[in-house]
Amino acid sequence: MAKDIVGVVGTGLYIPDNYWTAEYCAELTGGRWTPEAIVEKLGFKRKPVARNHEGTMWMGARAAEDCLKKTGYDPEKIDVVLWFGEEWKEYPLTTAALYVQNEIGAVNAWGVDVSNRCATFITALKMAKDMIIADESINTIMLAGGYRNNDFINLSNPKVSMLYSIGSGAAAMLITRNHHENEVLGHHLIGDGSLFHTMGVPIGGTAQPITKDNVDNWMSYEIMDVDFMKEKLNSVSMKNWFKCVDQSLEKSGGLTRQNVDYLAVTQFKRSMHDFMLEEYGLQEENSTYLDEYGHIGQMDQILSIELGLKAGKIKDGTVISLVGAGGGYVWAAGVIRWGKIKRDGE
Repeated sequence: MAKDIVGVVGTGLYIPDNYWTAEYCAELTGGRWTPEAIVEKLGFKRKPVARNHEGTMWMGARAAEDCLKKTGYDPEKIDVVLWFGEEWKEYPLTTAALYVQNEIGAVNAWGVDVSNRCATFITALKMAKDMIIADESINTIMLAGGYRNNDFINLSNPKVSMLYSIGSGAAAMLITRNHHENEVLGHHLIGDGSLFHTMGVPIGGTAQPITKDNVDNWMSYEIMDVDFMKEKLNSVSMKNWFKCVDQSLEKSGGLTRQNVDYLAVTQFKRSMHDFMLEEYGLQEENSTYLDEYGHIGQMDQILSIELGLKAGKIKDGTVISLVGAGGGYVWAAGVIRWGKIKRDGE
């Protein structure tokens, strides 16, 4: 009996058309950063920023609709909706997956929210594939997410300069059993909980609830232990990233970095992007640097795939390496082989 495969039916995006330029962001830093430094060091020329009506869940639903429109897929055939967007959304303590389910007409689906910071898409893709393989009643899963964590980034705070590139947007991916194109292959993740308290929003949870005294300052993302975070990440980050990369490739039928044709990686500073390409033995034409979008969290990988397809960088047979990381701290990698799935002898 042939082993079931899982393929990508299609993807969708929603990117706000309101952009903050490097020049405008430089002004908001109070002169600590120049536009040139923002472009060269932080790696973005501009970034999309959601308007008030463009909520996290609302954008995620629009991306899912875009995916359905592009593919022509019947939403009533969707079995599960996995939300991989952020927890900062229109209403706390609500289930975003079920909002998307209702918005797109996936009336036969159940849903669940997945949360793993900027590694959530890769995490959710692994979970979705594993669910399809393990449960014969699940055939099709819509992954959808929205992101506007820029609301928490104060550009006048020099401690969070590594996060100045954060913007807004949404993405979606539809996968199904035995779709003989765009095969979802292996994944690998590594977590390090010793970094849990290094970054986050200090106010607003049960540890420090919002009060009348802090209400004006609670929406602030902070690097809470700068020295420890830098020291620990410098010593383990690249090692963990490439362990995830190599293990995900090994789980994809014994592939190696030499088999990778395209890198869909989270947005970070240009020097790190170039270093990662070099480690794969790839050139700039084998990836898409997201300097026109900044960092849209866990949306980056799907955004990179869509841009890569549009530019002709991803073709039939292209092996895509998905790479991301999230605060907490987690490193993640996955693999998709784009195009028609071929078996031995074909």
